[in-house]
Amino acid sequence: MWRWAQAALRTPGTRLQLRRSVCTSLGFSQKAVTLTVTPRTGLADELLDIKVEGLGPRERVTLRASAVSYRGRLFHSQAHFESDGRGRLDLARQPALGGDFTGVEPMGLLWSLTPAGSEDPCHSQRPRGVLKTPLKVEVTVHPTQQQPEVPLGPALASAHVQRWFSSPQLSRTRLQTGSLRGVLLLPPGDGPFPGLIDMFGDGGLDESRASLLACRGFAALALPLFGYEDLPPIMKDLNLDYFEEAAKFVQSHPKVKGPNIGVIGSGKGAELAVSMASFLPNIAAVVSINGCISNTATALTCGGLILPGLPFNLCKISATDSGVYDIKEALEDPLDPAYRESRIPLEKASAHFLFIVGEDDRLWKSSVYADIAVKHLTEHGKTNFTLLSYPNAGHRIDPPYSPFFSAAWDPVLGVPVLGGGQLKAHAVAQIESWKKILEFLHLHLEQRLTN
Repeated sequence: MWRWAQAALRTPGTRLQLRRSVCTSLGFSQKAVTLTVTPRTGLADELLDIKVEGLGPRERVTLRASAVSYRGRLFHSQAHFESDGRGRLDLARQPALGGDFTGVEPMGLLWSLTPAGSEDPCHSQRPRGVLKTPLKVEVTVHPTQQQPEVPLGPALASAHVQRWFSSPQLSRTRLQTGSLRGVLLLPPGDGPFPGLIDMFGDGGLDESRASLLACRGFAALALPLFGYEDLPPIMKDLNLDYFEEAAKFVQSHPKVKGPNIGVIGSGKGAELAVSMASFLPNIAAVVSINGCISNTATALTCGGLILPGLPFNLCKISATDSGVYDIKEALEDPLDPAYRESRIPLEKASAHFLFIVGEDDRLWKSSVYADIAVKHLTEHGKTNFTLLSYPNAGHRIDPPYSPFFSAAWDPVLGVPVLGGGQLKAHAVAQIESWKKILEFLHLHLEQRLTN
């Protein structure tokens, strides 16, 4: 499955590098220290098995991860460990004693990756176009320094892995049908597969989550809103016709078992996913990640109805000392009668909703909005919802093991803004919510497909 990727990593004459795991020993000392990371090449949501052998009994070592993003930006993380009585270390069993995380965290070196040195903290390492852009990670083992300010010494052992958001078996089709733009990603085989539309709110085309979903058995359309090809360069007033065209395309595709499909969205994309379920037929499942219950920022035309954009109050935006802006209080209150026409009539939807929120979201009050949505649906006699609320998680809840970013570029305001959240809690939210998302989509799409 991964031969094409493995070939890029091979070193002539090194038979060990033909294995799926990497096991490399460097001659720093007389000890035969080996570091094994398995799988060597795999999907970005897969668990890594990281083990070290050949250390001295109860020896203190530091494990470091370095990654180069698809834009060439450098990320790193590190943690300190102590080997067992036999000189072995297994990250699935032994706790980190300090560094960027503590405790038993098999994937801590991945989810604690942060921009190195002067790298821009607002730029993600997650690729947008995914077929030939893996995240390349090097893991190294070093003797632990007694003084934290002392640089790490030469590595005792190292290993290289690739983390892919795609698989060579996926079919990728670039769309230029009518006004529709985006990329359709299909699993191998004839199908038919449950269909999905995936949307983000920050502009451009982002295939990463849709591609992982396709690897998990879904026909997924990555749908851009603006900033891609001939779409408007910035977000302007939107028309539901565009999203209806996308839904009909997915529903009628010969490899999609329609007519019911799902929609998953983050931020503005989540809000639009809820709007699609409220106004369009055959939307069976909606995953809303830190969305709002009102249409925000720009107007949305839905046939003869126009939902005005809930505005931002610029007077409520404050700047931090680092030049990043705090905008949590800036979005006007959706319960204010003055903005009633911006509310999305989600009680009209027949879809099942999965609301995912980070309680420390600093972009806007997504936790409050989800509570309002649940209360509103309950008052209308609805039980078609599940709420997952994660303490101390921030705004951008991505697939598991994605690095944490405390700030991001806001395409509407044109400034860097706080995303909120704490490192460990945000990682937990990403790991747990991904499992719940897959379970939810399989349950409510495939269940309805078979009825």
